[in-house]
Amino acid sequence: MTRTALCPLPVDDYRGRVPSTPSSPTNPPATDPQPLDAQPLDPPPATAPAPTPRPRAHDRDILRLAVPAFFALVAEPLFVLVDSAIVGRLGTPQLAGLGVAGAMLTTLVNLCVFLAYATTAAVARLLGAGDPRAAIRQGLDGVWLAALLGLALTVVGLVTAPWIVAAFGASDSAGPYAVTYLRIGSLGVPAMLIVLAATGVLRGLQDTRTPLLVAVLGFSANLLLNLGFVYGLHWGIAGSAWGTVIAQTGMAAVYLVTVVRGARRHGASLRPDLAGIRASAGAGAPLFVRTVSLRAILIGATVAATRMGDTSIATHQVAWQVWTFLAFALDALAIAAQAIVGRALGAGDATGARAATRRMLVWGVWTGALFAIVVVAARPLYIPLFTADPAVRHLLAGTLLAVAVLQPVAAAVFVLDGVLIGAGDGRYLALTMPLVLAAFGAALGTVLALGGGLIAMWWWAIGTFMLARVILLGHRVRADAWLVTGRR
Repeated sequence: MTRTALCPLPVDDYRGRVPSTPSSPTNPPATDPQPLDAQPLDPPPATAPAPTPRPRAHDRDILRLAVPAFFALVAEPLFVLVDSAIVGRLGTPQLAGLGVAGAMLTTLVNLCVFLAYATTAAVARLLGAGDPRAAIRQGLDGVWLAALLGLALTVVGLVTAPWIVAAFGASDSAGPYAVTYLRIGSLGVPAMLIVLAATGVLRGLQDTRTPLLVAVLGFSANLLLNLGFVYGLHWGIAGSAWGTVIAQTGMAAVYLVTVVRGARRHGASLRPDLAGIRASAGAGAPLFVRTVSLRAILIGATVAATRMGDTSIATHQVAWQVWTFLAFALDALAIAAQAIVGRALGAGDATGARAATRRMLVWGVWTGALFAIVVVAARPLYIPLFTADPAVRHLLAGTLLAVAVLQPVAAAVFVLDGVLIGAGDGRYLALTMPLVLAAFGAALGTVLALGGGLIAMWWWAIGTFMLARVILLGHRVRADAWLVTGRR
């Protein structure tokens, strides 16, 4: 397969996307890319009606961005799955140690996802404005921020690993393995964060195929290295950690080479720019607040389910895994929304941004409805795969009804969230999260006070959480405050 077939829009070959006519709120940019040296057509008369956005053109953009993004997202959890499968054969203490260290590292990466989101929005906006050089320069600021933050977190991880493991309550037998994995794994944190930021650069440049290719190669390398180090060299859990760190470092290296080549092609400086790094941190801060709030809700639901008993927490774990897997597809739509909306607003095309938002909402709600049908209809097929306990099976069947019904709402939330992130409206997302937390907390408190069980928690607390988000996000998108056009 040729390089072009694998990656039709790599950074180093990118010549920019500019509209074939001057962009304005009433004159959307062309969907198809044009080279920067192409001469624009004469603008239409001022009295000419705005062209009607073509749903099929939006559909092509959505599919082109969302499908590769989905498979790249699915590949990410496979790293942890591979480590668990290989380390699990070493013994229960080793697997328990991996569970503690892996949870810490995974949480850290999830909290730093703002590096990808903020970079995607900023790069897409500058790309839409017809300035790929500035877009890549903005992306490099995000990469530098990721590297600096990663180095700081590595030092913290190396020094505090024993205390972190103790705080998680690891047993005496699992604790040493957890410390070993966490310390070695901390060395890969800079690479993990660079991957996040560089992924945002490519998404902003409307390229989700390269991240998919890198994810597949990284997963394959991780599998081979883990097998070789753990079973071939008999390094134990340390071998698994080293294999993952090396694979992550290789992924970061591929991204860096790609972005650096693109920067050199367009004459963008590779030097760290303190003002640019501060700007990237400022843009990411509201998204960090948003992410922390969402994690707090997840933890709150898990703690509540734990207090309901072993059957409830086991059921909740399975239900949440089903929800998370479906969320990968919905998150892929959100990624497409970030890239498409950011590009449209950068080009001054507020009308096109609204049209794309409407189309992505249609895609999202229909996808959510399809997921709802599949979740309910396929319960007899997949519930036995998770548990043989009759009590868990019975409770899971009822809980999954709530999971299914909430899918269309969740789909709208993901799309609207992606739209506002792409518009650079992170401040609104951060400011509304206390309201969401309050609504969720009140609903969860009511369930617990009335002695409700897990099914009630999903219907009432999780349902309130999703409804609060869709109402607040929908209210914002219906207004015009987020439609800030140009370079911002």
